[in-house]
Amino acid sequence: MSAQPQALQRLLLPMTPLQLDAVMAIETEAYAFPWSRGNFVDSIASGYAASVLYDGEGRILGYFVAMAGVDEMHLLNITVAPQAQHRGHALYMLDALVDLCQARGAVQLWLEVRETNARARAIYLRRGFVHVGVRRGYYPAPQGQREDAAVMSLAIPGVADGLE
Repeated sequence: MSAQPQALQRLLLPMTPLQLDAVMAIETEAYAFPWSRGNFVDSIASGYAASVLYDGEGRILGYFVAMAGVDEMHLLNITVAPQAQHRGHALYMLDALVDLCQARGAVQLWLEVRETNARARAIYLRRGFVHVGVRRGYYPAPQGQREDAAVMSLAIPGVADGLE
């Protein structure tokens, strides 16, 4: 008799300052040019949609921060801990963010991603995002250089569909 795989347990909770040590550990491990602690503090203080993803044992797997605008949402940061990647956690958080957009009546979800981040771009494309432009020199890069960002957008199902 073969053993059935257990369902992956995940819990998405609002980000608070109490989680910032763990969030910063992931952020600095995941990126050569990480957000500062102040970026996260300011995002929480500003009331941005900020959530932390936990596994069933209370370990932080990842997080996202998004800013609401008029009829839209802008994904500012989404990160999965390097050791927890390739397990669908980014897709799980993106789906939760789309649900949040629907609940808030946002018709569009926007993001920027490094042009060289092919894996992330593929995830976004798989979820229905489209490439709509480029921001030249948007991201810092090694040796004082700058890297372009791909601007991507997703029409929120059920909200954008209702527009005339």
